[in-house]
Amino acid sequence: MRTELPVVGEPRLGLPAPDVVDATAAAGMLADRTRAGILRMLAEGPHCVCEMAAALGERDNNVSNHLAKLRDAGLVHAVRHEANARFLYYERDEAAVAAARAALMDVLR
Repeated sequence: MRTELPVVGEPRLGLPAPDVVDATAAAGMLADRTRAGILRMLAEGPHCVCEMAAALGERDNNVSNHLAKLRDAGLVHAVRHEANARFLYYERDEAAVAAARAALMDVLR
């Protein structure tokens, strides 16, 4: 749908700049295929690095590096497996994911 441009005699130079910091941060996290895949997989529940690496066709250390970026962004967190503390399972932080979604939707409205 195309909207009509207002008829003005002068350029509107006083327009406020939108705050898109959160949206660009979220978009940057999703701009990588592996990180986007990890976030999508974690929507179904917790997974360990080896499970995600196998599903994504990536090496464990590559998935770990992407998880570190997602963890630094606050989008995921790790929990130790109850029966075997050697294994870390990653989960999405649903509140942070909802905030990222809202920031993106604000730009894309």
